[in-house]
Amino acid sequence: MADLIPRPTWSRRPATIGLALGSGVARGWAHIGVLRALEREGIQPDIVCGTSIGAVVGGGYVAGKLDEVEKWARGMTQRRLFRFLDIGLGGGGLLHGNKLAAELQNELGDLEIQHLSRRFIAVTTELATGHEIWLRQGYMVEAMRASYALPGIFSPVKVEGRWLIDGALVNPVPVSTCRAFGARLVIAVNLNADIFGMGTVRKGDRLESDEELEAENADALSLVSGAGMSSRLALRKLLGSTKGTPGLTTVMFGAFNIVQDRLARSRLAGDPPDVLVNPQVAHIGLLDFHRAEESIKLGELAMREAMPMIQEALQVLN
Repeated sequence: MADLIPRPTWSRRPATIGLALGSGVARGWAHIGVLRALEREGIQPDIVCGTSIGAVVGGGYVAGKLDEVEKWARGMTQRRLFRFLDIGLGGGGLLHGNKLAAELQNELGDLEIQHLSRRFIAVTTELATGHEIWLRQGYMVEAMRASYALPGIFSPVKVEGRWLIDGALVNPVPVSTCRAFGARLVIAVNLNADIFGMGTVRKGDRLESDEELEAENADALSLVSGAGMSSRLALRKLLGSTKGTPGLTTVMFGAFNIVQDRLARSRLAGDPPDVLVNPQVAHIGLLDFHRAEESIKLGELAMREAMPMIQEALQVLN
């Protein structure tokens, strides 16, 4: 009689993998190396959550445009970077960000997040309340812009009636977001693990004087298309010339570094990922977008070092 009772059949689905890509401005090119290392091991995250530059690289990856993102990053030079500076005084930020958005639009068009084959979430902050906002539908480029809208630099982005700014102000490494959407294995990439005592603008192993910064970027003023006198003065102040005291970039990005570091430590301690990847990129300044090759290599190296932990975790869960 017992043989007639149907036995339960258990099917074990592969563990859902979540990838949390943290903020870090130019250091975020390391995320490309992280993703390349995962690809070589045949590991495809089911859920990708990104904050700020993490949303840009992660969104491009989920959209199948990682090759294009990498090509664009590797082709970035200091002169090319300044061509994206569309000064916009009075617009809620020093830069409108339209030129950068147009570049993203060229690659992604009107792609909507809900139509992607895998789940993607961009983390942002609501300006009015400080609430953490997760963008998981709507236009990809709009979500990216909202996630990297660094206060004082880029203008806030209005999405569904709410003004949104950089997600790094609330969740620099979005581990909790991955877990909320069902990830059993969360791999997190923290770009701020080794920043203590490092510079914040460029040549990050030392703080440069504002005079050095201005001398290095003397021709940048002539590269900003359409900039009037007031815009050029604003850019000159951004590059620095304050006779020995910390300039605007040093202060703003130094403060941003502190916020990212302290908040990331707190959030990671309260909700640690299963595997934490820490690319050693502190010596790369937050504006050093032209150092993509170095950043990508360091991201790939960090992920390769973490791979044994990932493989072990997958064996346990699967």
